Amino acid sequence: MISQGDKLPSANLVKATENGPEQVATDDYFAGRKVALFSVPGAFTPTCSAKHLPGFVEKAEELKAQGVEEIACTAVNDAFVMNAWKDAAGSEAVTMLADGNADFVKQLGLEMDGSGFGMGTRGQRFSMVVNDGMVEQLHVEAPGDFKVSSAEYMLENM
Repeated sequence: MISQGDKLPSANLVKATENGPEQVATDDYFAGRKVALFSVPGAFTPTCSAKHLPGFVEKAEELKAQGVEEIACTAVNDAFVMNAWKDAAGSEAVTMLADGNADFVKQLGLEMDGSGFGMGTRGQRFSMVVNDGMVEQLHVEAPGDFKVSSAEYMLENM
């Protein structure tokens, strides 16, 4: 599993744009800037929609005041679902990065088996601060919890 102080692995995520899905290379995306990244088990799921995403939207300005240049959310969903979730939640402050095949979370060692819920392989709930590709903070939730991956917890640890 990735740890604080590690470099993020090279992977491709996907972002929905006006021109269709766009590949986003992690090496380029996280280079030279500070990004608050959080992962949810799935777009439109209860805790993710009611607490996790709204918390990062609500705390966006406070995070930016701490030097965060971008806030990004990733999930094992396709870019179209991630974009629809962003639109439905009114979360323009957060960039949605789809990890449709779970390649990124597998490389992080943060995948989980959601097949008991009909969800297949998903990403665990976590948050991290990435500075120039290096993990400065890493907060991984215990299964079923929502305590340490919130925007509030991230801010408390900055």
